[in-house]
Amino acid sequence: MLMRIDMHTHTFPDSVAPRALRNMQAESHAALFADGTTAGLHASGKRARLDLSVVLPVATSPRQVSSINDHVISQQKQARALNILSFGAAHPDDANWRQELDRIAAAGVRGIKLHPAYQNVDMDDPRYLRILERAGELQLVVVTHAGLDIGLPGSTHALPKKIRHALQLVGPVSLVCAHMGGWACWESVCDLLSDTSVYLDTAFSLGNIYPAEDGFPWQKDSLKMLDSESFCNLVHVFGADHIL
Repeated sequence: MLMRIDMHTHTFPDSVAPRALRNMQAESHAALFADGTTAGLHASGKRARLDLSVVLPVATSPRQVSSINDHVISQQKQARALNILSFGAAHPDDANWRQELDRIAAAGVRGIKLHPAYQNVDMDDPRYLRILERAGELQLVVVTHAGLDIGLPGSTHALPKKIRHALQLVGPVSLVCAHMGGWACWESVCDLLSDTSVYLDTAFSLGNIYPAEDGFPWQKDSLKMLDSESFCNLVHVFGADHIL
């Protein structure tokens, strides 16, 4: 059966969502188009006639991992009723990283999200390598932020060359590189990742970024996304079956 799936979404608890979105807009200086809640995601997915939205929670500190995963596990049935599937969280500095991976896998959670920029660790750091290795053993899908980050200028933790190096150091793992393999450094994605087994997701890669009305002096290059030709070239090189 053909399904329409949004592979890269984010939600927050209702009590946290307004503050979280204010912070995201302040960091990115880009306009936001949703309210960050589960109900809001369900509504937007319904309008877009989606069959499923995948939520990717980001733990920005080790202490958040357990509570995020508690919530994901406890809300699985309710979320699926809303056509939502949530991955779990992992953090490279979490002392209980192995136990967390094992328990979410045992609970039927399908994958995890990593964010080297916000977690402030290089993708090929041994702390990530052990997570990738164990995730592969447990057959968990790993989605990682890839490339630069609009909210953290100067962060190079998730460049394609570091993702490639990580893959050279670990066993088989289903790895999804967000933002067409490397946000704002797409020119290196084909050269460095096209001969690997990675999947690319299309989030925040095509179309326009709309600046927030906060007076921030955007640089023209910072607003540049993939043009249609470059996007289609990545699809051709990686194959449509590796584009999510």
